[in-house]
Amino acid sequence: MKKFIRVIVYVFLTIILVFTAYAFISGRTYLFEAVWYNFADIDDYKKFSNNTVTTGEPQPWALSAHYNKNPLPGQLKKMLEELETVAVLAIKNDSILYEFYWEGYGDSSLSGSFSMAKSITSLLIGAALKEGKIRSLEEPVGNYIPEFRTGEKAKVRIIDLLTMSSGSSWEESYANPFSVTTEIYYGHNAYKTATGVSIIHPPGSVHSYKSGDTQLLALILNKATGKSLSAYAAEKLWQPLGAEHAALWSTDQVGGIEKAYCCFNSNARDFARLGQLMLDSGRWKGNEIIPMDYYLRSIKPCMIPDTEGKPCNYYGYQWWIMPSRPEIFYARGILGQYVIVIPSKKTVLVRLGKKRSEQRIDNAPAEVDALIRWATTFF
Repeated sequence: MKKFIRVIVYVFLTIILVFTAYAFISGRTYLFEAVWYNFADIDDYKKFSNNTVTTGEPQPWALSAHYNKNPLPGQLKKMLEELETVAVLAIKNDSILYEFYWEGYGDSSLSGSFSMAKSITSLLIGAALKEGKIRSLEEPVGNYIPEFRTGEKAKVRIIDLLTMSSGSSWEESYANPFSVTTEIYYGHNAYKTATGVSIIHPPGSVHSYKSGDTQLLALILNKATGKSLSAYAAEKLWQPLGAEHAALWSTDQVGGIEKAYCCFNSNARDFARLGQLMLDSGRWKGNEIIPMDYYLRSIKPCMIPDTEGKPCNYYGYQWWIMPSRPEIFYARGILGQYVIVIPSKKTVLVRLGKKRSEQRIDNAPAEVDALIRWATTFF
């Protein structure tokens, strides 16, 4: 028995030694953090350095006359609880109609957005267009990022990044600790990781979901505006929209750049402002935040053939669209973070949580369909 234990200890120590040597020799020291933390979580902002997205004059939501008078239907509540939901919020006619929280979360609790941050980055591209900081979506990315000025990279345009059709070699893999997605999440040089791709398909020819495309949009914004993503988000979104609480945008290191594709942290009430902005066609209380034509193109399916050769009828400019109900669009995060906009009901839904369903309905996790049916039936 003692010999067996010694063998096990020897094998274990050998694995650690080989892993450590590989991480240092390859320069992939982020692997230590990836292995230690293991899986992404809605509280990951506590693990990372963050930049603050500051607020201005708060504009608290009004409460509907019917606030919380109709509880969640039993089956929907059961589904949401099985998926470890921490917040559900419904805005109708500019007022809070319903909200409920679990697990000690409340209306000011921070929660990670994951890929909902992609939709926020898209809004900032729209704001930069309105300002003239970005002249056109047809501009080559190389106008802003030196690494994209030669070769096949020089053919990539801003619009190709918005529609996830850059044609880059980025591998969107969350389970593989050696993937570029894991590297940019736990690593400390997002610029190098995002620009280190090669182009394997003609830009604009294949829609393929890539977080790296969004990170490149952030680099463009930084160059075009001369501001950090957090500062620009504060100026163009958080302050004009009257957010009640400062948000945190996680960075690759202290004083580094924001992880634009994943890591905007806020609460349900303030996330809902982004949906209300889009419900009101890119305007907030009559003030234009993004141009109307950009808003319309953002929520129109790009129809670029996807990796299965089918026209992409479910994605616009970093916003998801319901194929069978194309008037409904939403921001989406990997653990079931959603801001859902239902124009016909003048409704915005927010769901934050720790899991999402593996079942797909209309190209969306099942709880998205369930939430939409709740709103369209009872609101």
